[in-house]
Amino acid sequence: MCTLEPNERLDYVNENLRLIQKTDGLTFGTDAYLLAAMLRANPGQTAAELGGGTGIISLLCLTKNKARHVTIWEIQEEYALLCRRNGELNGLSDRMDVVCGNVRDADARMCAGEVDLVFSNPPYMKADSGRDNAGTAMNIARREQCGTIADFCQAASRLLKYGGRFCTVYRPDRFADLVCAMREAKLEPKRVLFVYPDVASPPCLVLTEAKKGASSGLETAPPLIIYGDEAKRVYTPAMDRIYETCSMVHLFRDK
Repeated sequence: MCTLEPNERLDYVNENLRLIQKTDGLTFGTDAYLLAAMLRANPGQTAAELGGGTGIISLLCLTKNKARHVTIWEIQEEYALLCRRNGELNGLSDRMDVVCGNVRDADARMCAGEVDLVFSNPPYMKADSGRDNAGTAMNIARREQCGTIADFCQAASRLLKYGGRFCTVYRPDRFADLVCAMREAKLEPKRVLFVYPDVASPPCLVLTEAKKGASSGLETAPPLIIYGDEAKRVYTPAMDRIYETCSMVHLFRDK
């Protein structure tokens, strides 16, 4: 049985996954699903998520057998609790731990040792940029108030085994900042994919996979177009395939 608070709703993500979301807060979007699809399948690996929100990316990671266990870092207590509740709701509590804390303090000892995979949908905007979002929760999620992209990359490096992978979804206009932060943390970008809303628009997202301790050499996938007809919200065949499989392995030579 699922008990909801007045500002919550229950959504069905797919046939196997239900998600409690706050009606006035962070909600599940395309960027989260694409990041989950970017993760390589490996049922035996351990993983960590930096900035869990509702926990949706970790839940997809687990239900799609991309990891056997995930440790989530979430700084906002109400969302750390929501991650735990969503884990319980989907019968995944034994495969998911939640740490309520700042990623700047993330340490491998807090997740029983170094992990094989770290993933994150970090704040996209600098702390003083753009128009403020109403409410502290949205500001913390979207702006670098509690951690810069450099902090997220350093945390990922501390958590990862040598040769482990770090996957992110980020804004294309800050791609240079992301790459610099990754390299400073000894995370070498190995795969990148730019996402476009339609064929006439500039990219809206960039997905990147880096490898700890790797040598240089970057594979760029063909552009991913979300909508064939944006006005009618009709996905392209490429997006349909990603939603059906929660995978992007077919887009890269390096499987």
